[in-house]
Amino acid sequence: MTATEDPTAKARRVWEAMATRYDRDIRLFEKLQFGGGREWVCSRATGRVLEVAVGTGRNLGLYPPGVTVTGLDLSPAMLAVARRRAAELGRPVELREGDAQALPFREHSFDTVVCTLSLCAIPDHATAIGEMARVLRPGGRLLLLDHIGSRWWPVWAVQWLVDRCTVRLAGEHMTRRPAPMLAGAGLRITESEQRKLGTVERVAATKPA
Repeated sequence: MTATEDPTAKARRVWEAMATRYDRDIRLFEKLQFGGGREWVCSRATGRVLEVAVGTGRNLGLYPPGVTVTGLDLSPAMLAVARRRAAELGRPVELREGDAQALPFREHSFDTVVCTLSLCAIPDHATAIGEMARVLRPGGRLLLLDHIGSRWWPVWAVQWLVDRCTVRLAGEHMTRRPAPMLAGAGLRITESEQRKLGTVERVAATKPA
């Protein structure tokens, strides 16, 4: 790594290195911090689904039977794990390498777009949100789960301190708040829940028909 490493290249390098241990490393933390979040998101998915930053495919077994899933990720190593998981589940899924900041799909291509625990680590998350909105059909739904900056200042202060390390080492942000950006992308929030002292957020938003 160099001081001028491109943020997207850095993200790819970080997730390539983490791919084989990601599921093991996150299992307990995810249960304690995000329990039920993936189920909340996936249960609301309908029709043709795009999962942005699909990672190791931890959501694949949670989608309703009637949906078709396309998963996109920056890391080939993460996608390799997701392919094995899909095969074990017997779940047909299209998995593609690509960048959330420049989605390789035409506008209005999907009924649902899902992004879980990933906007915190996408270098330009505002651009990624715009891209997700672009590929949604009118009337389609964006579903998000992530850790966010708490509005309780003592918690936010701790998150800010953690940011000093996680952003530098892995490009992961603890204090981002993506929900306010959704209106600027032409989306309307229909459901929103904050948990764990305001550090975890679940959001469902729709694109006007």
